[in-house]
Amino acid sequence: MEQILIRPIAVMHTDLPDKFGVPRQAGIVEELEGTIIFEPEFRVDDALRGIEEFSHLWIIWQFHKAVRSEWSPTVRPPRLGGNVRMGVFATRSPFRPNNIAMSCVRLLGVERTAENGTVLRVAGVDMMDGTPILDIKPYIPYADSHPEASSGFAPDSGYQLEVNFAPGLEEQIPEEKRAALRGVLENDPRPRYQNDSERVYGMDFGGMNIRFRVEENRLLVTEIIKL
Repeated sequence: MEQILIRPIAVMHTDLPDKFGVPRQAGIVEELEGTIIFEPEFRVDDALRGIEEFSHLWIIWQFHKAVRSEWSPTVRPPRLGGNVRMGVFATRSPFRPNNIAMSCVRLLGVERTAENGTVLRVAGVDMMDGTPILDIKPYIPYADSHPEASSGFAPDSGYQLEVNFAPGLEEQIPEEKRAALRGVLENDPRPRYQNDSERVYGMDFGGMNIRFRVEENRLLVTEIIKL
């Protein structure tokens, strides 16, 4: 089969520079914002004409940190503890033949900047900083929403952690970023198969390294290191 060439049209910028801490699905942390900056070739205002009329967008993007020369027909979903193999096309694993993903995000605004042309501000993102964007399409509720759909082995568990900060630490987080950080931590950024209450984890967020421990359903931020 003839190969297809796809070029990134833009780059997503977020407060999460690494995969650790990125929400497992879009919309889980509604407060987590991102900025889409277009590549120079695609900084054409006409290409965005009418986009502000939509509240949500589909973002087609690449798992650029998961690109491999070979692919496997089965993967180990973290939701199943990393011990059960499922077909790659029955999962949302990043380790796919083309490493492509799609996310529905909320459009916060269309902003015109002197440095980067017109950019899109979005929320509810599940992408790390620097993620290549391959395409953008409007989300249309009557066509894209199916409330009756079944979710297979990945139902909504409603699982969240209680997040606490050691005295004086939360004040070190810029006020406008606190809700997003709490949302990321509440959804437990650890791999699903890790449950060591003594282990101290470190997660980079917004130019800071957030260090924390988890015991049962309680997460305690123990230290914040500015990077």
